[in-house]
Amino acid sequence: MDKPRAVIIGAGDGLSASLARELSRDHALTLAARSGAKMKSVADETGAEAVLLDATDEAAVKALFDALLEPPRVVIYNPSMRVRGPVAELAMEDVRRVIEVTAIGAFLTGKHAARRMLEAEPVAGCRGTILFTGASAGVKGYPQSAPFAMGKFAQRGLSESMARELHPKGIHVAWINIDGVILNPGRSEPDDRPGSMLRPEAIASTYRNLMEQDRSAWSNEICVRPSVETF
Repeated sequence: MDKPRAVIIGAGDGLSASLARELSRDHALTLAARSGAKMKSVADETGAEAVLLDATDEAAVKALFDALLEPPRVVIYNPSMRVRGPVAELAMEDVRRVIEVTAIGAFLTGKHAARRMLEAEPVAGCRGTILFTGASAGVKGYPQSAPFAMGKFAQRGLSESMARELHPKGIHVAWINIDGVILNPGRSEPDDRPGSMLRPEAIASTYRNLMEQDRSAWSNEICVRPSVETF
């Protein structure tokens, strides 16, 4: 039997690479990103198809999902963009771009993932899973980070609305609040705070757990943070 298809949008060398490794065990993979160098390395490692994609371009997102021979079983939206600065000094075009990447791209991915998943026959009551990589900025705004908060709040609202609409139709939608700094390549934990950063492979295991939840108890939002994080 052919493996089910998983799509990861926003593929690079951090969390998305760990997600690709996790899902490649039992899924055929499609990775998509704006640039190819980091994505190609992960694609070569996992045997994934790699597609260059601007997630804010609806025609391109639609084409990506239309090209799949079967509806995807898993779709993960991972791109993010941040512009920092005093709100009185932020450039409008910078703010617009952050919201386009974080919120509009998430909407377009959710729209076309759902469109294809609704074509699928349910397996144990589930047609597919759509997961959005969030952040604590979607729960509380931080100083000099207004654009990121705007985008993540919008993304969280999108996910909740989609969950209420699509859960009864057999599509599991959830937003994952990554409440902390991810220990991505090139980063290291402070010597005086061991265990203070989230390991990407551990986050990927949480995504896997969401994918495998029974429909009678689907989560639509979950928060992950290091055990030493102050609440």
